[in-house]
Amino acid sequence: MGEIRAALAEAARDLAGVSDTARLDAELLMAQALGTTRDAVLLRHLSDPVPDGFVALVERRRAGEPLAYITGTRDFWTITLKVGPGVLIPRSDSETLIEAAVRHFAGTAGPRRVLDLGTGPGTLLLAALAEWPGATGLGVDMSATALDYARANAAALDLPATFVEGDWAAGIDGRFDLVLANPPYIADDDPDIAADVRAFEPGEALFAADSGLAAYRAIVPDLPRLLGDGGVAVLEIGWRQGEAVAAMVRAAGLSARVVHDLGDRPRAVVVT
Repeated sequence: MGEIRAALAEAARDLAGVSDTARLDAELLMAQALGTTRDAVLLRHLSDPVPDGFVALVERRRAGEPLAYITGTRDFWTITLKVGPGVLIPRSDSETLIEAAVRHFAGTAGPRRVLDLGTGPGTLLLAALAEWPGATGLGVDMSATALDYARANAAALDLPATFVEGDWAAGIDGRFDLVLANPPYIADDDPDIAADVRAFEPGEALFAADSGLAAYRAIVPDLPRLLGDGGVAVLEIGWRQGEAVAAMVRAAGLSARVVHDLGDRPRAVVVT
């Protein structure tokens, strides 16, 4: 079978056409095949024989399957989440929403009640609860599959979250200190969406009608009744949608400002 060192080099070459991080992907797939960590692979196993199953994992990745679906996990903010087919894979750009919330609550005890609309595998909600241990949270999603992952993640992280199946904020009572949402915002006919994303990730979590704005038209009118005194909502947006979503917020009687991600693209609208 050969040594792991050579297998990693060959896998990186094979994956160069489908991934911008081909070597990293190969190392993470090797760690998955060995049942260990990437650091352990690099520090202790490079001279070991290639494990059974590694080639099959590389083939799945070369066919375009997302790395997170193959390994079954994705790191986000300070937590690691279980993910799989049927749930949106957390992106580092979405950490912009948590960063905006941290800035809003700086110098305070933080939020006590957190609402996450379109929670997926619990990404934003569980990151917020890990950030503010005194908070409790409610996550809403239309997908039973996503909610199964979210409940499993909350249990694994031992975080006080409740999850319900629902249509955005319809039927949700009470007020919250922090409202988070990463709704579908890609236009149905967007030509820039990556082929592997379109092929593998759930379309209902990605695509929206009305040039990608349909979900905001459902969410924004409920924000005045959902936000408590001193509360904030942070909504993820597509980079072209900042002004359109901010205008909806202002029409609802609230203040809005657009914040940028690490790539300096508009990424979220902060609502107060």
